[in-house]
Amino acid sequence: MLSIKVEKPAQDKLKTMNVFAWPIWEKEVSKFPWHYDEKETCYMIQGRVKVTPKGGQPVEINAGELVTFPAGLDCEWNVLSPIKKHYRFG
Repeated sequence: MLSIKVEKPAQDKLKTMNVFAWPIWEKEVSKFPWHYDEKETCYMIQGRVKVTPKGGQPVEINAGELVTFPAGLDCEWNVLSPIKKHYRFG
């Protein structure tokens, strides 16, 4: 099964990855299905979301966490408080 990787990165790692130059995506409280055609790495600036992989357990993601979603992942997003994140595909 494809897994979602969540970590609390050090600021140095974020700077090395150039995270703060990545585009920003925002979403209001909502629930929707999602499929990842390619790997996505994102850094949650604000908000809280539960992402449930198809057939798997929910993963809670909060502000200040760096997350990697694998290519091929089917999941449902449940945005619990409005989110804002930097993201990068590939």
